[in-house]
Amino acid sequence: MVSLKSLCCMKKSEFSFIGDIASMFGTLPHHGFEPIGDDCTVLDMGNDALVISTDMVVEDVHFLDGVSSPEDVAHKSLMVNLSDVAAMGAKPVATLLSLSLPERAQGQWAERFMQSYYEASERFGVALVGGDTTASRDRITINVVAIGRAPKANIKRRSAANVGDIVAVTGKLGAASKGLVDIMFGDLTTEAARTQRLAQARIAEGEWLGARSEVRAMMDISDGIASDIKHIMECSNVGAEIELSAIPTDFDIRFATTGGEDYELLLTVAPEEFETLSREFKEATGTTLTAIGRITADGELRWLEGGAPTEIELKGFTHF
Repeated sequence: MVSLKSLCCMKKSEFSFIGDIASMFGTLPHHGFEPIGDDCTVLDMGNDALVISTDMVVEDVHFLDGVSSPEDVAHKSLMVNLSDVAAMGAKPVATLLSLSLPERAQGQWAERFMQSYYEASERFGVALVGGDTTASRDRITINVVAIGRAPKANIKRRSAANVGDIVAVTGKLGAASKGLVDIMFGDLTTEAARTQRLAQARIAEGEWLGARSEVRAMMDISDGIASDIKHIMECSNVGAEIELSAIPTDFDIRFATTGGEDYELLLTVAPEEFETLSREFKEATGTTLTAIGRITADGELRWLEGGAPTEIELKGFTHF
């Protein structure tokens, strides 16, 4: 058994810590909820399922006050959560919002934040159904719970990848990561900086892909492919080969592989169905779907350059 004391006293990686938490609580009744392990938990509702996720956005970790506007912070807080719902193949329907604000953010900052949060919620048809507010001594902390709904058969999980599947991504990668660098150097005017501030969750795309049986595993790219592909590998007990030259990006490959917050989707597809799926996806959504690799049986992650293994070391974003 993992004790709370051992969790608190040992220096661990984020995902090692989450694994220990999952083990600690794994013996408790789940009351119909799926256990920890995907972008969202899933609650069976008969023909449909609810998906529920939560993410925090913390000042000096995810944004800098004075650099990111209240509007940008509100947008990020909502998008990072709606992206998790989209990654499950579901349609977001509601959120809960909790704010911990220092005195400097309790007036105009909060009003601007809420107006932006309302506008983004309205755009996606998402209700705000509850939450909490409290004071903070110094930093702004925002927590959002997102709730989605989909036919039960449409729910996608990280654990469904099969050996031989095509690994694919939606859209282009790397702009948000490059944009973060631009913002940190004070340039908010680049297209990459705009993407970092205003990246949109692939909600329509996720719902469309959820309805396709040839799509097997799926998740959103929030920490970079270098990190996120490993979650699919571990949950599905498979390996992967990723061709660096196939990754769709306008920037250095490290921005495309190690940075998150593009809110694109990472998925595996039955190989014989990929070309048809890719074409129909583009016709339906206007978004590209690009094959970047394949699922293997050996449990290892290999980076390829022109089909040959390369020794490049790539690590995704870590929260600890």
